[in-house]
Amino acid sequence: MLRRSKLAISLVASATKCRIVFLAGTMLASSFAWAATIVDLDVQRDGACYRLSSVTYVDAVVEAVFEVLTDYDAFKRISSAYKESRFLAPHPDGTPIVYTRMKGCLLFFCTSMRRVERLETDAPGFIRTTALPEQSDVAYGQSEWILEPEAGGTRVTHRLTMQPDFWVPPVLGPWLLQKGLRKHGAAAADRIEELAAERSPRRSRH
Repeated sequence: MLRRSKLAISLVASATKCRIVFLAGTMLASSFAWAATIVDLDVQRDGACYRLSSVTYVDAVVEAVFEVLTDYDAFKRISSAYKESRFLAPHPDGTPIVYTRMKGCLLFFCTSMRRVERLETDAPGFIRTTALPEQSDVAYGQSEWILEPEAGGTRVTHRLTMQPDFWVPPVLGPWLLQKGLRKHGAAAADRIEELAAERSPRRSRH
């Protein structure tokens, strides 16, 4: 059963076409000897919804990666696409509520997007956010992060489904979005790795 995270812990969530564009700068920079690696990436369109799935290896322990991905006060350190991020008052049932505002461009199309989401976690291996459409720029949005130990680091599986609540140019299809993610997502993945390393002792690879 999911355990609601405490307000002392903070998140990241990240598919609309634009959302994926933002995620490309947010997903997973390294001043390390070993960079984070995007193992698999796929973007699909299903009617008005866009679905993103990715698998990334991060050279940091699961607990540290979880802390980075739940630290809403530090999202700007992951990606400049995040203009605002913070915790709001929790839901009456105690579930944390988080706010993010992202801004980005792909080709000629630029937009800013707000999301207010419920945050659920099962530390240190699972994070889920669910958008509240009446307070967001999406008609539907849900993001899940699964963190698993692998080879001394963390295997990060991310799934995102989102339906934009605004017009998006048809030319911005899944192929173009996937290309943008591969180009920009790696830097953000490396940045997550770097931030996670600050939260745990540096390790030597064997």
